[in-house]
Amino acid sequence: MFKPIFPWRANAARKPIVIAVHCSGGSARQWNKLATVLHDHCSFFAPALIGGDAIAARHGGERFRLADEAAPIVSLIDARDGPVHLVGHSYGGGVALRVACERPARIASLSLYEPSAFFVLRLMGREGRPALEEIRSLAGGVAHDLNANDKRAAAARFVDYWNGAGAWASMKPESQAELVGYIPKAPLEFGALIEEPTRLFAFTRLACPVLLMRGARGPAPTALIAHKLFSLMRHAVIEEILDAGHMGPISHAERVNEMIAAHVLRAAGLERLADMPAVA
Repeated sequence: MFKPIFPWRANAARKPIVIAVHCSGGSARQWNKLATVLHDHCSFFAPALIGGDAIAARHGGERFRLADEAAPIVSLIDARDGPVHLVGHSYGGGVALRVACERPARIASLSLYEPSAFFVLRLMGREGRPALEEIRSLAGGVAHDLNANDKRAAAARFVDYWNGAGAWASMKPESQAELVGYIPKAPLEFGALIEEPTRLFAFTRLACPVLLMRGARGPAPTALIAHKLFSLMRHAVIEEILDAGHMGPISHAERVNEMIAAHVLRAAGLERLADMPAVA
């Protein structure tokens, strides 16, 4: 299930391990360019997240949890020696946070772009309530469209929220089809992200260096989450990309990959390589 994007070499066991988790509705292809940047220096894994059909088959009517999504990644970490560098975007960032809290002693670094850890908003109380209600409204709208058997409307609502009005209409038909296939899982992800039981205190215990990234044009809820995490984590930095939105790892891949690669290599003790250029 987990295969390096680039084949293992004889000395792969001595390389830092990087695990990059993609966003909702995306795929491991999201991280191909980052893998290209790092493959000479790291063993790179980009696992596929659980598909909607797999969830239905495995859980039936049971509530889906971030722990379910994180479990294969935790197993991958447990099966290998040494520390691991975690990368995550949006939903993948929420999953990466869950993994980090389950195996804090094994995490060498975290690189997170607008993690959609909506439970942070819930635990912030009054300060996070308006942003949480915005997300609940989005989730409710997607669920309404799905209950009306209109997957395209649900997918369009989802895409336009995260990418801006008109984004859905401008997408290629094949990309729209992929998201229509994904969208039945969205309510499960929203529920898992909002109801995640991890407490804010858990983030204060992470000792690894953390790179938090956000797009200046991204939505308010993920901006608030990023800044709250920054206030909790002992060794965190936060970077804003002025002309990017929530999908910065795709729309601004060169800049985001450059930042992630530098962070990973510094944390791995490879400072001399940390300023290398990214691959566009």
